[in-house]
Amino acid sequence: MTTVGILGGGQLARMLALSGAPLGLRFRVLDTVADACAGQFAPLIVGDYRDEAALAEFAAQVDVATFDFENVPAESARWLSERVPVFPNPRALSIAQDRLAEKTLFRELGIPVPAFADVADRAALDAAVAVIGTPCILKTRRLGYDGKGQFRIKSPADVDAAWDALGAQAATVGLILEAFVRFERELSVVAVRGRDGEFRAWPLTENWHVDGVLSVSLAPARVDADLAAQADAHARALAEALDYVGVFALELFCRDGVLLANELAPRVHNSGHWTIEGSETSQFQNHLRAVLGLPLGDTRMLGHACMLNWIGHLPDAEPVLREPGGHWHDYGKEPRAGRKVGHATLRADSPAELAAAMARVGRALGRDDIVAHAAGID
Repeated sequence: MTTVGILGGGQLARMLALSGAPLGLRFRVLDTVADACAGQFAPLIVGDYRDEAALAEFAAQVDVATFDFENVPAESARWLSERVPVFPNPRALSIAQDRLAEKTLFRELGIPVPAFADVADRAALDAAVAVIGTPCILKTRRLGYDGKGQFRIKSPADVDAAWDALGAQAATVGLILEAFVRFERELSVVAVRGRDGEFRAWPLTENWHVDGVLSVSLAPARVDADLAAQADAHARALAEALDYVGVFALELFCRDGVLLANELAPRVHNSGHWTIEGSETSQFQNHLRAVLGLPLGDTRMLGHACMLNWIGHLPDAEPVLREPGGHWHDYGKEPRAGRKVGHATLRADSPAELAAAMARVGRALGRDDIVAHAAGID
């Protein structure tokens, strides 16, 4: 029986383990905390990702390794890759961990990106703001996610505050300045590439965020075929350039009919959770198929779907479960402000039916944002 090792024991690892059960797979998880929620479904090794003793114990128990979040140290992935196959490869992980390297790769591949500049010190920040203009966003090159490690500069008067907030990190994780994009929609393409180079993508997904954290995802996105093809082409170019194996997400801004790349997530992705019930093959099972060298599953949709993200605490499940296409996912986490603790999927045969289900759930839960998004679905 094949054992898959997962670096990181959060909800993504948990859902990978659940999706791998029908394939007869076993799992081992390495995480830094003993209460990692994936440990409820797979044996858990507790240790630091840079601890070679913990990594050696992990490697001895698995046939192939992957990871469930992008901040696993790239050097740990490289160390493991000398002992067991690791997918995606450490180079892909390393590039995705550095916003400057990531944006540079996008530009080299001809994928449009907002203007950006490396910020090594305060003088470089002043120079970059002068060229890029305001509004703009100062970000850490590494370790930022879900809106963390960012400061929006609305006017030149905010530069001092931005440097006070993030300047100390210029010498450690590095900083990048990016132009602020007045986008019409936030989109993501979730795709998968197999060991043999086979590439598949799920339908383009439309996303709404609250305070920098994903709130609702809708699939398929309300875009025309040309824009969807543009997203697919960008994802395919990235996958080929990185010799990527596994699932990844390319986050995009849509502005004036053009897609601008925001970031690459080298893993299964929050905006692809709807695929568990909304597609022929989920992102989780296809990720496992890819890293194991198995044939990829069909990514076609089963109707129309949306994902509702639960942040901080779980609401009442009954309004979701009352819906014919309602599905509930509890991550087994303790409630905590800003923490992703679960999600729900709503699926329907038509956009109108999906919108009606979203509106009912939103009203029952007192979520005006869900009701508003439902009203915008054609």
